[in-house]
Amino acid sequence: MLTGSDLLAKVKELGDVSKSELVRSCGYVSSKKDGSERLNFTAFYEALLEAKGLSLGDGGGKGRGKGGRTLSYVATVQGNGNLLIGKAYTALLDLKPGDEFEIKLGRKQIKLIPAGAEEE
Repeated sequence: MLTGSDLLAKVKELGDVSKSELVRSCGYVSSKKDGSERLNFTAFYEALLEAKGLSLGDGGGKGRGKGGRTLSYVATVQGNGNLLIGKAYTALLDLKPGDEFEIKLGRKQIKLIPAGAEEE
C-alpha cells in the first residue's frame, strides 16, 4: 500500500480513472474469505488525507457530522478477559461480519492481519 508522497504521486500519475481502479492501483486491496478481492476505500482515503497533511485522529469532534464521543484508540481488557475493539473501529476499517484475521503476538503488542493478506 502506497503512503505519503508515493501515494500522492501515483494518484496524480493515474489521473482520471475510476475510484475503484485508483484504490486498486495504490495497493489498498485485500482478499476475502472466498478468495475475491476487497477494495479498502477507507484506508486509502485516510492515507490520502494523511499524505496531504490532514488527520482524522485529532479532530476533536469538529466536522464529523454526528456529535458525541470521539475514538480514543485505547482498548481495555474486560473482566472476563475479552478485549473488545468496537463497532466504530471495525466500521472505520470497513470490516464485515465473518472477516477473519490472523493474530500475531509481539512483545506488548497484538497485530491483527486479515486472513490471506501479507503482513506490512
